Amino acid sequence: MGKKTVFSLVREQSVFMTVIMSLLTFLAVMALGIALSIGTGVARWNAQWDLFATVQVTNTDNAPKIQKILKDNDSKIESSREISESEMSSLMRPWISGGGALKNYLPKMWEVKFKSESDMEKISKSLSQHARVLTHADALSPSISSGWQMILIAFLILAMTLGAITTCVSYIARNTAMLHKRELEILNQIGATDSFVARQMQIIVAKICIVADAIGFIVAIPVLLLVISAAHSARVGLMATLSINSFGWVCLVLLPILITIFAIWMTRRTTLKILQNE
Repeated sequence: MGKKTVFSLVREQSVFMTVIMSLLTFLAVMALGIALSIGTGVARWNAQWDLFATVQVTNTDNAPKIQKILKDNDSKIESSREISESEMSSLMRPWISGGGALKNYLPKMWEVKFKSESDMEKISKSLSQHARVLTHADALSPSISSGWQMILIAFLILAMTLGAITTCVSYIARNTAMLHKRELEILNQIGATDSFVARQMQIIVAKICIVADAIGFIVAIPVLLLVISAAHSARVGLMATLSINSFGWVCLVLLPILITIFAIWMTRRTTLKILQNE
């Protein structure tokens, strides 16, 4: 392990490749981090509202029936509350003037949290005969759909970044082989095997990738935390639930390591292919 490489990149090449790989690693970590944080947010958002429903009664004569159904199924309901007239007026303020006649036509509404999805489904069937039942999961489905679309976009960016890393590593190997063609010929003449030459190239790329991946990762993490913090400033909604769990952090730490391992493997594959074509 302590042996020096037979040849290496000139300083300008080494700096250039390190900068490029650092940028690509930064983008890869950011893309994966955003995808994981949105995924966690979607999961929490679903779990938070899966058991909630709003019951809306437009015909006030049906209000006692709704109250009876809720009371009869009290064991299957976590909590329920009737939304007060003042709350309704506050919600409808943009459409109701100070003493508007529309106040007299406001529906009665209950917010209900069920103990399980099966309980919600059964009780909702009974409630729907006398009122309109809107589950919060259905109401929030557009937000959930947008979240999945953002996750898909983040993974597409990650895939494109990994593709760029593949191209970059291949370029490093080919460029180094071309610049040191004379040294490669000498190594072949003195009996060096293709595996030995490939190992020399792998050491060069490994050094560049270890430094570059460390730089990209260290820079990406504070930026990623800043993005999540900015999302939390929304206080409510899907954006406020964005976070990265322990599994996500493990994935983020492993990503630069996997990039380095992949770069080393790609370098060996490319170098052997070049040597075989000589």
